[in-house]
Amino acid sequence: MNPTYSVWLVLGAAFVAANLPFVNQRWMVLGPVSNPKPLWGRLLELVVWYFLVGGLGLALEQHAGQIYPQGWEFYATTASLFLTFAFPGFVYRYLARRRG
Repeated sequence: MNPTYSVWLVLGAAFVAANLPFVNQRWMVLGPVSNPKPLWGRLLELVVWYFLVGGLGLALEQHAGQIYPQGWEFYATTASLFLTFAFPGFVYRYLARRRG
């Protein structure tokens, strides 16, 4: 796979995964429906999705060649990016005014 496609795949997966806890009521998309799912549950699910997308990125990097060792700065940056990606789902769930 082309490295450019790998990067876009991980970014797209991160955007989708960051918004999943906020746009549905199921636990990890597959579990039972919880109505309403508490905020702490959504945040915990967000952390789990962060590590799953990180695993996808790690697998794609391993497939492309040698894995480059990362420091804490890398993880701080990717966690911040993941939280930024989660903002539309958070706004949809908690800040958007419902009509009707």
